[in-house]
Amino acid sequence: MQRRARGLHQGLLFLFFQIMQVGITNVPPVTLACIVLNIWLFLNPVKPIYWLCLSVESCYEKKDWQRLLLSPFHHADDWHLYFNMVSMLWKGLTLERRLGSFWFAYIIAVFSLLTGVVYLALEYTVAELLDQREFKVYCAIGFSGVLFALKVLSNNYNPGGHTNIMGMYIPNKYACWVELVMIHVLSPRTSFAGHLAGIIVGLMYTLGPLKMIMEVCAGVLPLNAHYPRQQHYYNNMGYSGYQENLFDRQPYQEIPRNYDIYTAGFTEEEQLERALRNSLRDRGGVNNGPPPYGFNIYPEDEMRRQRLNRFDRH
Repeated sequence: MQRRARGLHQGLLFLFFQIMQVGITNVPPVTLACIVLNIWLFLNPVKPIYWLCLSVESCYEKKDWQRLLLSPFHHADDWHLYFNMVSMLWKGLTLERRLGSFWFAYIIAVFSLLTGVVYLALEYTVAELLDQREFKVYCAIGFSGVLFALKVLSNNYNPGGHTNIMGMYIPNKYACWVELVMIHVLSPRTSFAGHLAGIIVGLMYTLGPLKMIMEVCAGVLPLNAHYPRQQHYYNNMGYSGYQENLFDRQPYQEIPRNYDIYTAGFTEEEQLERALRNSLRDRGGVNNGPPPYGFNIYPEDEMRRQRLNRFDRH
């Protein structure tokens, strides 16, 4: 395990600030554990990033399958980590409390693996159809594929709602597709296939057989039963109730907080929009860093890095 070079990681500081504003005790346990794991692996990566990113060449042809497990939990830089983990914080606050900690942890584990598998399948298929080998070499890293899958789940539980994307109010059932295109247009270096893989995995869960298969594999309930959801009631202090899952039934009390203090009243999508606009304005100079949402390592970058590493060893 290597330590990342010392220096001021502004994105990491902003992430700590937002977690403290929400209140660390108000963050559900699995969400908090996931964020802590990503921060730890950012500061102490298992390997250099070019030996962690996911590609058809590295996994399928060179049989380096451990990348399927490692790539979602590593990030290119502190801002890449910041935007992904803030998005995870927003989604975890709602989804984990709705689904229960056990099932949410199970979803994170399955989605992390499946988004990588679907990503490899997409890149391989495009490479074969277009006879373009570079698609097999494209290397992606980061948690954004899993976040797109979670976004599909979140929108599925709020079918009548709308999402603000670049000033446009999009029905939730179309929001993921619009966001997929907009992010790729504004930040072409993002991994389009990685984000699309997340949407596909989310749809496999909400519309396909994935949820049923997961229930059978977990041995939680028979096929004709429903997974126990969190039951809650409302009183004048906010929502309270019992979080029901396989292992425990611990009561919790959600403390109402004014999230506008640290979000300036913006939703998650509006914050990402502002960040993307700022990123585009910063491109007046040379942009050596990855875009804030998602990350794709181009093949020439990887080959150049590998050549430098070989040179350094000799």
